[in-house]
Amino acid sequence: MLKKGNIILRTPEPSDLDFLFGLENDSKIWNVSQTRVPFSRFDLEQYILTTNRQEPFAQGQVRFILEVIENNTQVPAGLVDIFNLDALHRRGAVGIVLAEAWRGRSLAGKALDMLIDYAFNFLNLHQLYCNIEKENEASMRLFRSRNFQLAGLKKDWQLIRGEWKDEYLLQLIHNE
Repeated sequence: MLKKGNIILRTPEPSDLDFLFGLENDSKIWNVSQTRVPFSRFDLEQYILTTNRQEPFAQGQVRFILEVIENNTQVPAGLVDIFNLDALHRRGAVGIVLAEAWRGRSLAGKALDMLIDYAFNFLNLHQLYCNIEKENEASMRLFRSRNFQLAGLKKDWQLIRGEWKDEYLLQLIHNE
């Protein structure tokens, strides 16, 4: 578990099933996870029971539940991932999604700071990267504020609801 102030990043637990079911099945955010079909409760339960039990590089990812401590209660607010982990090249992709009720409260920035520290100091990564839809100005501001550098624009990269969308590639290289 990682904790800083009122933010906790922790591995998913069986008690998170309802939260994950609601967030993963929100079709408004499927384009960021490239999901095309809903998840069943069974599939999510199996994921919870097996995730983060393996070495992160063997599994290819680390997923955290982002919790907020409010009134002495821990409340799940989102998910934070490092995925596409590559042990040889020491890099991984970053994903952050907050439940709609928690957006706009600076939680993503705090969680990203914690994730960057974890990636560079515990996983010994050299580089983090993210892919952001060109129209997603809030995510661009978030990652640029954490010194992610624009590495390129992928034209017509995602086909979303019949429309081609451009996507930025951003990188954060750790100065070791």
